[in-house]
This record gives sequence, C-alpha cells and structure tokens, in this order.
Amino acid sequence: MGAVAEVYERTRKRPDLFWNTYVCRPLAAVFVAGVKDTAVTPNQITLGAFVVAAVAAALLIALPGYLGLVLAIVVYELSYVLDCADGMLARWRNQQSTPGHLLDFLMDEIKAFMILAAASVRLWREHQSEVFLLIGLGGLVCLSTGIAITTFQRRPEIAPPALPADAPAPSPPSVVKRAVGLVERVAKFLIHYPSYILYVALTGRLEWFLYPYVAVNAVYAAKSLLSVALRFGRR
Repeated sequence: MGAVAEVYERTRKRPDLFWNTYVCRPLAAVFVAGVKDTAVTPNQITLGAFVVAAVAAALLIALPGYLGLVLAIVVYELSYVLDCADGMLARWRNQQSTPGHLLDFLMDEIKAFMILAAASVRLWREHQSEVFLLIGLGGLVCLSTGIAITTFQRRPEIAPPALPADAPAPSPPSVVKRAVGLVERVAKFLIHYPSYILYVALTGRLEWFLYPYVAVNAVYAAKSLLSVALRFGRR
C-alpha cells in the first residue's frame, strides 16, 4: 500500500475533479504501482482504455435491463480508470510528451462519440422511439462541432498571443461572471460523462444522461460557432 500511496501523491493532478481525486485516481494508482517497473508504456494504456471503452459501448447496446445497463457503465468506468492511469504513469516516469497528450485527447474524443451513440441506440431499442436516434445524431453533430472548433482555435496560427508578463492582474469577477461561472461548473459536471453517467445508470434512467449531455454540447457548439463568426465574419 505504501507504493500505491506514493504513486498517488506524486502523480495526481492538483486541482482535479472530485470523482478523479477520490475514486478513479486512487484505483489508477493501484494499477500504475503494478506496471511502473514493467515495459508497459503510457501510450499502450491509452490504447487499452480505448478498447475497454469500445467493449463497454457494445455492452451498452447488447445487454438489456437494469443489470445490463449498470454492468456496461461499470466497464466504461474501468476504461476511465485506465485513462487516468496513462497520464499518471507518464508523470511517474517523467515521460510526458505532446504526442502522448494529443493521442490521449484523440482517444477521449472517439470514446465520447461511442458512448453517446451507444446510449441513443439503447434508448431507441428500449422505447421503440426514433426520437432517441434523432437526439443522438444531433448530439453527435454538436459534439463533433464543438471539438472541431476547439481544435481550430487552439492552433498556434489562430490562438491569441499570450499576455505579457507585466500585464495587469484581472479585476475581481462581477456577480454576473460568478453566476456564469457557477452555470459553467454545473455544465462541466454534466458533460464529464465518466462520472455523471454512473449516477444515471444506477437510477436506471439513461435518458437523464442523453438529454443534458446533448443540450450542453449544443450550447457549447453554438457559442463556439458564434465566436468564430464574430472573429472572422468581419474580415
């Protein structure tokens, strides 16, 4: 247990989400402690997490009933534990790299597409309603749009220049900004599907994942498109 505790303390992120800090990273630390002296690489763990997530998405479609739903999401949570472990192993070995980070981000994007598609198909099969397929398709468009615009805006040719070192400190946030920040924190919780979807699965109401997840991504996609339009539409 001493080795696990050392791995956890040396490789955890600060600050981090509650779910990561107290659930997934402690479990990931157990895994990392077991493989840190082996030939296993962080990128291999990233790819392994993707495979486990793909299995979970298939189980979400194939396994009926409440127990099937919970089992599929538990497998998906194992994928997220591995997703935490790859970065922790990289930090333990001091092997952090831009290509590894980009690979991790790419796999996360594809996993988000898979779980959203699987959830919409499962709900369609359970309720025999094409509405869930339409919501799922719309959600995939919104999710991919938001990801594409975020990637575009982060390109060095597009990203705004960094603030100078002597730039004045930002003023304290207003009441409106604090309220917006609170809404954004709630939205981030809803779209952090590795934690939120487990709570939903335990209630047996998968639609409580689908509706807010699609809605938040639709708002983000619209906001991102507006930002791009305002910046480039006047040139």
